Amino acid sequence: MEKECQERLEQITYGFKECQKALIAIGDETRQVILLVLLQSDLSGIRVGEIAKKAHLTRPSVSHHLQILKEAGIVNMRKEGTKNFYYISGDETRWKEIVDLVELIYEGVLHIKK
Repeated sequence: MEKECQERLEQITYGFKECQKALIAIGDETRQVILLVLLQSDLSGIRVGEIAKKAHLTRPSVSHHLQILKEAGIVNMRKEGTKNFYYISGDETRWKEIVDLVELIYEGVLHIKK
């Protein structure tokens, strides 16, 4: 049982390192607002100006926060000519890794209860 706990702790430690940028990125309130706008939009993506309008933010602010989300692997972007469309994808982002990390932590918490 002890070996299992140690392995879980090592996996959690690794998960924290792998997901650190993503966790920091989604911890910001402004980026949370942007994520909510993206979640309410068409899966094909939404442009910065539209995000800014819906989130009541300036375009430069939205662009800055989208860049952070993109670098953290939380949001993706596709180009159509000169236009950029931002979207959330379960396949192309770190969301699955975050879910896996949270599940590992939860398993550890349940184990402590026993």
